[in-house]
Amino acid sequence: MTEVEDLLRDLAPQVLGALLRRYDDFAAAEDAVQDALVAAAEQWPADGLPDYPRGWLIQVASRRMLDHLRSEQARRRREDTVANHESPPEVSDRDDTLVLLFMCAHPALKPAAAIALTLRAVGGLTTAEIATAFLIPEATMAQRISRAKLKIKDSGLPFRLPTADERADRLAAVLHVLYLIFNEGYASSSGPDLQRGDLAAEAIRLVRAVHALLPDDGEVAGLLALMLLTDARRPARTGPNGELIPLTEQDRARWDHTAIAEGVELITATLPRGPLGPYQVQAAINAVHDEAKTADDTDWPQLLALYGVLRGMSDNPMVALNHAVAFAMVHGPAAALDLLTTLAADRRVAGHHRLHAVRAHLLEMAGEHAGAVEEYRAAAGRTTSVPEQRYLTIRAAQLTNRNAGDR
Repeated sequence: MTEVEDLLRDLAPQVLGALLRRYDDFAAAEDAVQDALVAAAEQWPADGLPDYPRGWLIQVASRRMLDHLRSEQARRRREDTVANHESPPEVSDRDDTLVLLFMCAHPALKPAAAIALTLRAVGGLTTAEIATAFLIPEATMAQRISRAKLKIKDSGLPFRLPTADERADRLAAVLHVLYLIFNEGYASSSGPDLQRGDLAAEAIRLVRAVHALLPDDGEVAGLLALMLLTDARRPARTGPNGELIPLTEQDRARWDHTAIAEGVELITATLPRGPLGPYQVQAAINAVHDEAKTADDTDWPQLLALYGVLRGMSDNPMVALNHAVAFAMVHGPAAALDLLTTLAADRRVAGHHRLHAVRAHLLEMAGEHAGAVEEYRAAAGRTTSVPEQRYLTIRAAQLTNRNAGDR
């Protein structure tokens, strides 16, 4: 991604926030911001960056917004709106991203719709990427996002940070959307790159802002710790050509040990305070991985216990898959394969590439290489991530060659 693209991704939610504060029309404001971003992407590489990029975007988006309002003058109810919004929003150094984040987690919206809208408006994810995260069709997600924009517009609530009571109602959705944004950045659901560092960094930045706002909330601290402990491994997750390197084969000297220390300190301070939540448990799981000097030093019995706690809190099939891996490391692959048989009946994950990938891994552990090859190939055929596809295909080829050599 180019420097201009990085800058535009950072500025997009801030510009959208400025327009919403002034014009209070989510759908129209987002369209205007998209027009401004397209104009910037075309002009800035040729003409150079303006002195104040955010101000430039706000001015261009405001002109697009005013064009939209003027086009509605034929309708009587739009005449007063145009007259009241002739002046563009104030260009200042205020970052409205946090306000936008909480506004997207709107009380008029169901949690799933709020999360989807925030991923689109603040996280910059495409509708296809959001649909993948939710395991639903892209068309269904597009409809959900459109309805969410209309509900916010019709609610008439002001663009501002919520009160303390409102904040408590919206916080779970805010944290979940930041979690999903981070996950898409750490392991891209599609495309040629395994990771999107810009998305992961933005999620960490936003959760730091929420943590500064709510320093005593255990789940906010847990989510920040989880992101730091997970992102710390990012430098070692890919090879020179962008190929995937699994956790057991990573060069742990390349991990970000400053981030690990911060994450461990956060979760160590947070866990005793209670109450315990899923982000804190996931942070503890990643702390166990990060504190192991080698893969062989990993405390799998502790991880199995933590995944058991997490499964009791969440009906997420991906948690069940990770639990099966930990179960295999403690009790052997045969027993864990029985767990996958039950999980395969869950429609949310039945056709997902990760189910096939985990089954392949367990079959390989059990020495059933022919079955493992079949499952690796099935997983490769279902993932939309090019690095994952290559890794799974190579694993299948390596096992096939090993079987041929053993004959």
